[in-house]
Amino acid sequence: MKITVDEVKCCGAGQCVLIAPEVFDQREDDGIVILLDAEPPAEQHDAVRESASVCPAAAIMLDESA
Repeated sequence: MKITVDEVKCCGAGQCVLIAPEVFDQREDDGIVILLDAEPPAEQHDAVRESASVCPAAAIMLDESA
């Protein structure tokens, strides 16, 4: 799995950080997503999928073929 994020789309809701804190963080000044691990281990995949599905801005993209 390979993750990309669109910082321009991100609205700073923070759901991704709550669900997968090992993979996502937020900038202190504006709350925009920070991708900590673009290719997380398999045990993080379910949390990453959930993060992408609940993102209100659809700012998290997943490539499951990677």
